[in-house]
Amino acid sequence: MLLKRRLPVLFACFIFLFCMFAPLHAGAAITEYNVPTAGSFPVAIVAGPDGNLWFTEASGNKIGMITTDGVITEFPIPTVNSRPTRITLGPDGNLWFAENLGNKIGRITPAGVIDEFVIPTANSRPVGIHAGSDGNIWFAEFNGNKIGRITMAGAITEFPLPVPGSEPAGLTAGPDGNLWFTEDSGNSIGMITTAGAISEFPIPTAGAQPTRIVAGPDGNLWFSETSGNKIGRITTAGAITEFPIPTFGSLTNDITVGPDGNLWFTEVVGNKIGQITLTGVITEFPLPAGPGNPSGITLGPDGNLWFTEQSGNQIAKLSLALGGSGVVVPTMSEWGMIIFMGLAGLGSLYFLKRRQAV
Repeated sequence: MLLKRRLPVLFACFIFLFCMFAPLHAGAAITEYNVPTAGSFPVAIVAGPDGNLWFTEASGNKIGMITTDGVITEFPIPTVNSRPTRITLGPDGNLWFAENLGNKIGRITPAGVIDEFVIPTANSRPVGIHAGSDGNIWFAEFNGNKIGRITMAGAITEFPLPVPGSEPAGLTAGPDGNLWFTEDSGNSIGMITTAGAISEFPIPTAGAQPTRIVAGPDGNLWFSETSGNKIGRITTAGAITEFPIPTFGSLTNDITVGPDGNLWFTEVVGNKIGQITLTGVITEFPLPAGPGNPSGITLGPDGNLWFTEQSGNQIAKLSLALGGSGVVVPTMSEWGMIIFMGLAGLGSLYFLKRRQAV
């Protein structure tokens, strides 16, 4: 009889403990840092070999460096109006970047020394850039309709795409040792071996405008669809799955792997940072204030996500509270709410039991 009377209380305790330890998605904290150069239009960002973050200033014509404490240093690019776009870490410990209008590939040391290498094809408009498994840097020529390769010594080789006007944009290294890239107008995901053999895989959504691409922790490639308003996933065998973004017309752009093992992406017009799990569940986080127009995003050496704000002219940090299992856990204020709800449920069940006994 005593056990029977205590069952509701024990059940309430179980619910309380479940709420206490079940993983929840806490609100992410965003901190913003102003770029010294006004109207610099920061685009891409990447973690450097020195424990700092490095970013491009498309209008400022500079390469910026920000410490994890938010201190920014800028380095002017020799070529006037070069419009630097994407940036990546090279196998030589330097940062390599694409000069969209300068028609060059740039290299900057952690000390800030810059070298530039002219691309053979005139007005090629390089965009995406990434280190390959062969120890070289690979890049996408948007106007040149080619994939380029540059050695650490600066020698450039170009590989034309099969379909004219494909406009390759984003590029990354795949888990299969090949390079994977997006075709903005070709509406396909492309793959190129380090020997230069190219394969293409059409995207199911017409006019999707694939933009950026990254290798996921699941062995697949994940990409953004700017006009399709979706996040896509492609296996190394070429099978594509698409996941719609909740915010209409978000203009999704960059995508990266987060500290939680999920993919994180920017919404330029949606003015949000999005998260998508490996099963396709999407969560969105609005920026604190104003149309910052987030663009590039990367995982920092401090375990936080860092992104650029084009219109806000800021570099921002998104912090997540992760548990030992890698899941996002509640903040202290959220724990308070959970405890309150748990105790409230416990009291309600006890009250109902008392009423039944009367």
